[in-house]
Amino acid sequence: MKQACAVVLAVCGVLVLGAWALAEPSPWPPKPNIIFILADDLGYGDLGCYGQRVLRTPHLDRMAQEGMRFTQFYAGCTVCAPSRCVLMTGLHMGHCYIRGNAKMNLRPEDLTVAEVLQQAGYATALIGKWGLGHEGSTGVPNRQGFDYFFGYLDQHHAHNYFPTFLLRNQQRVRLPNVVPNEDRYGGGVATVRRVYSPELMIQEALQFIEKNKDRPFFLYFAPTLPHANNEARQRGMEVPDYGPWKNRNWPEPEKGFAAMVSLLDRHVGMILDRLRQLGIHRRTLVIFSSDNGPHQEGGHRADFFDSNGPLRGIKRDLYEGGIRVPTIAWWPGVVPQGTVCDHVAYFGDFFATATELAGVECPPGLDSISFVPSLFGQNHKQKRHEYLYWEFYERGGAQAVRAGRWKLVRKPWQADAPVELYDLENDLGEQHNLARQHPEVVKRLLGYMQEAHRPHPQWKVRPRRPRPRKPTRR
Repeated sequence: MKQACAVVLAVCGVLVLGAWALAEPSPWPPKPNIIFILADDLGYGDLGCYGQRVLRTPHLDRMAQEGMRFTQFYAGCTVCAPSRCVLMTGLHMGHCYIRGNAKMNLRPEDLTVAEVLQQAGYATALIGKWGLGHEGSTGVPNRQGFDYFFGYLDQHHAHNYFPTFLLRNQQRVRLPNVVPNEDRYGGGVATVRRVYSPELMIQEALQFIEKNKDRPFFLYFAPTLPHANNEARQRGMEVPDYGPWKNRNWPEPEKGFAAMVSLLDRHVGMILDRLRQLGIHRRTLVIFSSDNGPHQEGGHRADFFDSNGPLRGIKRDLYEGGIRVPTIAWWPGVVPQGTVCDHVAYFGDFFATATELAGVECPPGLDSISFVPSLFGQNHKQKRHEYLYWEFYERGGAQAVRAGRWKLVRKPWQADAPVELYDLENDLGEQHNLARQHPEVVKRLLGYMQEAHRPHPQWKVRPRRPRPRKPTRR
């Protein structure tokens, strides 16, 4: 299937480029560089430009001032692996292959945005966390469109900020950290901490940019910050030091979380600065986002810094706080400076956006609409989804759909389960269930849920059974 797609894409690319040559001049240079930076478990309210009052994020705030801040941009899911699957494949949760956090691998027939850009002549790299394929499988990045990979394949391995190894392409690179009782994937808690993985990853990212400054490139930079090392339990916010937060009268995990956000912010600043230094910033689109809502793990409390801002819910919820994510687009001279965009988009739309910028046709059958018009401030040209859809398989299962102002949530995922309907224009915090007042809207959105879900042999809803009560002593 991938070979057939390559032929179709090549033909479509010629047609698209030919049409482009006859049309009005494009507002962007041919084959611009594309960088997608994906934070891990960063909340909608964790950045200064989204209302954060304690944590300091000067580089990301400047990125928003120089570019565009999206206010209604959604992750692919409320947990890591499926959200990243949606981002890479342009298929929403009802259609994509990996729909939960599990030891699963993308298949040869799964087409990624990296493959299409690779076929269009881009140098492609993933640096950071993958989560969609394990060693020796068909899902490793080098078999899914990436010329170069450095980082973590397995999600549990990625919990560990001081691992004994990382992967470069398909080879393990040994590190001088010591992790007793390390699992087969590299997960665990280090007792000797010499090398901090985020510092290696930012250097790899900068080297890739430098090496490919004279040709089109796609960099998917996916640091693990500020995810927790869950295996470390209440000491899971692993950092070399607390930096400017060390003297705060806060619990240790909160100092660690703050230090992680500060480091993430600094690394984004280093990428933007390097693009300027190389003189390629005006032909490079940089998008920053997060894979889902804020976590409450490793001893960190999501409400300590008000990480979800005005939204309800956190990671593993299908309320807005679990799936609406901070998203910033930066492209000096192209993306209007200091703008705010309220276009409703999600991770799956990156596929169509990237292919349009690269001058090739987006493959058919995807759940992807390009948001290039929004990037250029041309809202009158922007196509919109009839609805967005999510499903989740933990905690008895849940579904959510958004259509215009309306949001419907159903949990547990059962045909006769009660539903919750929210008017996001007037109730951003999802506090008032209007299902009884608007039965016709409920019926329409339930129809979307049924339409969007395609059964998957490995992902089936298993409602939680109530725990048996312990006998009462008399």
